Amino acid sequence: EALSFFAPHIEQLEFPAWDCLPYDRSSPNTSIVGRRIDTLTRLLDQSQSPRALLTTVSALLQRVVPRDALRGITLSANIGDQLNMDNLIEFLVYNGYGRSETVMEAGEFAVRGGIIDVFPSGAEEALRLDFFGDDLDSIRTFDPFDQRSTGNRKEFTIKPVSEVPLTEEAQTRFRSGYRGLFGAVSNDDPLYEAISAGKRHIGMEHWLPLFHEKMETLLDYVPDALVLLDYQWHVALEARLDLIREYFIARKTIVDGASADSIPYHPVPPELMFLDLADWE
Repeated sequence: EALSFFAPHIEQLEFPAWDCLPYDRSSPNTSIVGRRIDTLTRLLDQSQSPRALLTTVSALLQRVVPRDALRGITLSANIGDQLNMDNLIEFLVYNGYGRSETVMEAGEFAVRGGIIDVFPSGAEEALRLDFFGDDLDSIRTFDPFDQRSTGNRKEFTIKPVSEVPLTEEAQTRFRSGYRGLFGAVSNDDPLYEAISAGKRHIGMEHWLPLFHEKMETLLDYVPDALVLLDYQWHVALEARLDLIREYFIARKTIVDGASADSIPYHPVPPELMFLDLADWE
């Protein structure tokens, strides 16, 4: 609000933290992940206009998807372009979109004959793409609540809605890294089985480093930025580091004392997923 008032000419970007605890079994909200990916992809565009990137200690402490993984990952098309529907659906599935009967929120898509409804990551409105064969006949925006059209567009851009890719390469990297960290995999590991089958599993984001060749930090995206910290940053930093340590130890304790019929949870070492104090400094 202060930036909007004092410096309205500055482009504002926001990078929120996941809305789940470290080493959780739940996934972050798709709308939050969409905002994160939207910001990262916009940072890859070397704009000459002034920018302010607003984030939190928790978001800055967590390692992020490498820049190379997001370059060229968007899908754009104009009215009249040839775009195979099956290829579009495959792109959506690989990049975290969930198929539903009716599109209600970001990260969902629906298919009805020659029409694909999709709510793109980081977008304010859902899109209705009307195809005639492989030709993109029309692009309309619509309100997910009443499903009524609100306008027309000449083009669209779709970005991933998940930081976890499910390409064959990513699946292979995950399986290799998972076995390397945790040893032989039992037949009752639902996470490993789901990824091996090319399916998404709730909470899979907490093994994010295993899907990428390397992880980076938010500051890798803005290496020349001036960093300003709130006067209570050190309190937030200490609290978050303690929380990460506490939840990792708790997960390790559960794993070491788990019974044979319990659902396995092998936590990724903190240094793969988060910065420690030395990394921060």
